[in-house]
Parts: sequence; C-alpha cells; structure tokens
Amino acid sequence: MTISYKDVIMARERIDKYIYKTSLDKSIYLSDEDTNIYLKLENQQGMKCAKLRGALSKLTSLSPQDIEKGVVAISSGNHGAALSYASNLLGIKNVTVYVPKTTPKSKVEKIKYFGANVVGVGENYDEAHEIGLELIKDKGSIFVDPCSDEEVIAGQGTIGLEILEQQPSIDTILVPIGGGGIITGISIAAKHMKPGIKVIGLQTAACPAMVQSLKDNIFYETFPTEPSICDALVGGIGYIPYKMADECIDDIIVVDEEAIGKAVSFLMKKEKIISEPAGAIGIAAIRRNYSMCKGKNVAVVITGGNIDEDLMINLLNKYTN
Repeated sequence: MTISYKDVIMARERIDKYIYKTSLDKSIYLSDEDTNIYLKLENQQGMKCAKLRGALSKLTSLSPQDIEKGVVAISSGNHGAALSYASNLLGIKNVTVYVPKTTPKSKVEKIKYFGANVVGVGENYDEAHEIGLELIKDKGSIFVDPCSDEEVIAGQGTIGLEILEQQPSIDTILVPIGGGGIITGISIAAKHMKPGIKVIGLQTAACPAMVQSLKDNIFYETFPTEPSICDALVGGIGYIPYKMADECIDDIIVVDEEAIGKAVSFLMKKEKIISEPAGAIGIAAIRRNYSMCKGKNVAVVITGGNIDEDLMINLLNKYTN
C-alpha cells in the first residue's frame, strides 16, 4: 500500500479551487547571513489547519453512492474540524466526528459550527480511536482516517508541491508528526520534485510514537502519552506512514514540551503568527539546535493555528523568550 507523486497531483486537481495557496514567508528572526528559514503558514489555511487539504481530497474522491452512506472520523480536533468544513462546502450532510473528551473547546466549536455531529468518547486520542472504531463498525459510513488513508495523504502532499514551487532552493523540510499522514504526503511530493531534499519529522517528547515504532520495528497504532500541550501530536501512528517511513522520513527530532511552549510564544510575539503547539514544534527544534540548519534553506511547516485561548494566554505570560 503506497502513494505516488501522481496521486498528489490528482489530489491537487480535485481540491485546488477549495484551498488557499498558503504563504511561505522568510523569517527575519531565525535566518542569518548563510541560513534561510521559511515558514509554510498552514495555520492560515481554511479552518486554520493543514488537514483541510486531506479532508477535501478524500471527500472529492467519493462517489454519490458513497456520500449517501455518510462520513465519519475520529479526531483530536483539527481533522474533525476540517472534515466538517469540507463536508459543508461540498453539501455533504451526514457527518459524525468522534473526539476525546479532552479536546480543546475551540476545536469542538468549529466542528459543530459547520454541521457535524460531535461525540465525545475516551480520555485521550487512543481511547477515542478504539471506542470510535467499535461504534463505526456496523454503520456502513465512509471512515475518513486522518493519517492512513491514501486520498487524505495525497491531499496533504500538496503542501510539498507548493513549498518547492514557491522556493525551489529549499533543501530541508521540517514537519510535525502525529499519526504521520502530513509528513508522508509532503515527502512523496518533495522527494519526487527534488530527490536530494531532506524531510525531517518532529515529535513531542511526551509521545514519540513514530520514533519508537521505527526503533522497535513495531507498528504502534496506540501509544502511551504523558501530559502534553500538543493535542494534535499524541497517540499512535498510521499504518501507511509507518510502512513508508523509510522512504519518506530522513530523521526525527524529539522536542521537549517547554521548548514547544516557548516557540508558541516566540511566534506570536516576534513573527506575529498564531500557532497551536503542534504547529510550532519545528520552531522549537530550530531554536534548541540551530546548528542543524546552518548553511541550509529550510521550510518549517506550521500545521495549525487552532490554539485554545486559555493556553495561548498562559504561554504568552509564562515565556518572555
């Protein structure tokens, strides 16, 4: 089960009229005389998250018969919001999203606003995933997996197309890893367009599921997590990202939670960019180990901007950078 560059191109043809070509902005605060750091602002995508691309790619691939069955997802927030919005855009009415009971209020509100039925189950993503799959089993609806669905991953790959079209000199891309769908899609596109490019994943130390899966050579569909501000990066990984990791991921950097919190504050105060913690993890990695970027042209994917307002205020007050 693999995904090709052609799949990414086909996904773009389906979704192009529905999405923004988000900015790739050079950071004057992180770049120096021989190092260029660019921020791919998917926090400015529709629904403030990269996952809209994957949701639209999947939904636009469905037949009318499939759509009549309804669509269903399990999400920590952004995927569910993206699916709800995309369904509303395409006139799909029967949509259900299962979320952990701990999902930030801001994300739940977005899912509901665009018409999806939201069901809170489990105390974390893995619990919600397990319970949700059981509840879905006999309904016959189309399950839209956020990280292990071919059309979803192909849709995420359109980010990689845009990065290299906007700045062909990019030689390294930093991408957050939760389930792994976004980095897999981006890498498929980027490595086809520029075979020597490096695609580096980022995981929170609270839940390094992909790191451990690759180390142990075991597919961890569920994975224990410590308390984390990165609700989008916790839980297990997807099967397709796991199977394609060797060809898609050159390295993975694990970042501690404090560094991520500081990066959120830095982005708002210096770059004037609102990012949720999961989206800011690449900035945290660069600020902790700038030497890894020296002399390179680096694109950092800021995957989402749906930060809980109380958390945002807390991080702004806590970290002065």
